[in-house]
Amino acid sequence: MTRSTRPAPGQPGRSPQRQGPTPAERARTVAGRAGAAVCAAGIDGSRVLAHATTADGQVLVVVPTDGDVATAVRHSADGDLAALLLVTDHAPVELREPVRGQVWLSGWLTPMLPADLQTSTLAFADVAPVGALLDVGRGATMLRLDLAEVVLGECGTVTELTPEDYLAATPDPLAEVEAHALQHLDQAHPEELALLASRVPAAWLRDGGVVRPLGLDRWGFRLRIEGRSGHRDVRMPFATPVTGPDDLAAAINRLMCAARQACPGR
Repeated sequence: MTRSTRPAPGQPGRSPQRQGPTPAERARTVAGRAGAAVCAAGIDGSRVLAHATTADGQVLVVVPTDGDVATAVRHSADGDLAALLLVTDHAPVELREPVRGQVWLSGWLTPMLPADLQTSTLAFADVAPVGALLDVGRGATMLRLDLAEVVLGECGTVTELTPEDYLAATPDPLAEVEAHALQHLDQAHPEELALLASRVPAAWLRDGGVVRPLGLDRWGFRLRIEGRSGHRDVRMPFATPVTGPDDLAAAINRLMCAARQACPGR
């Protein structure tokens, strides 16, 4: 037991308070990003028109009917295709290294039964109402990925997840507003960004470090310090996690007020 987690005499032990999403929650959030590719035997990164993990636990992909993936599934002797769906998460602001994370969803691509197609399409649209759904049956094909393995790559760490943990997790409630919020902070509020940067340990800035907005979720902001010899990331947590976009403005205000109190000259 380390000193930081040792309970005081007579005090019950308490787990450190979590200040960020679990790997399963991050995987669900990253997997919801646009831009994915399918890899399989003889297929190296074929484009995906759309993809989604539905609320009822289906991983669905929409691909061109005449493309490599749909053709391979149709011609498979087993009726399915061992494949990997790769989803990449890019930062919504300009960074030296823009990829924030990747999720690998491995399993078997299986054709949808005609009787299940309408229900699956509606479930898909509930979480990702994309135009590609209108083309299913008219140049596009929907396939189901029966999950066998989930891997999250983020911040130099690779985490293996069970399909059950992945499907039980929920994506971050700020995922849809994150890009706009970070771009707005970056372009229109340099003073607020500098205020957040003032909370970064000074030693991290000695390498000519420049602080950039990296991420936003219900737990708070993530900042990236880009130095001459590399970069490192730091989290600026909210006082309490938010439940959705309606709580975001108040949470940011409290965070900024705390930062001003810590730096009275600002």
